[in-house]
Amino acid sequence: MSDWNAGIIEEFRANEGRVGGPFEGAPMVLLHHVGRKSGTERVTPLVYLPGMSSDELYVFASKAGAPTDPDWYRNLTAAGRATVEVGTETFEVEVAEVTGAERDALYAEQVTRMPGFAEYEEKTEGIRVIPVVHLTRV
Repeated sequence: MSDWNAGIIEEFRANEGRVGGPFEGAPMVLLHHVGRKSGTERVTPLVYLPGMSSDELYVFASKAGAPTDPDWYRNLTAAGRATVEVGTETFEVEVAEVTGAERDALYAEQVTRMPGFAEYEEKTEGIRVIPVVHLTRV
């Protein structure tokens, strides 16, 4: 997976935040997070849902429908802050998990924009609720 991510990260940076393949046309973010156990900085490419302003966005800890949450999500919520690259900008964000009806509405909107997220939700049904994380520019 890290080689695949490395290719996406390289393409993202070479094309002002745009990538092709299965993510062509999707809004992408590079999420910089620090391992809560290792202390190592990692970069994870993710699709995101834009917020109401350019200072906020939402990411989804889907892990393609795996039964466990992704490590980046646990790192992010433990730290409470992160750095993101969006397009050609890099900035720090505060992290807040979204729950309840607001989470459900945001996830439903993401499914509308990227139908593959419905499959991820089906795979995790009865196992876990896919977390939605709100990132706000500091």
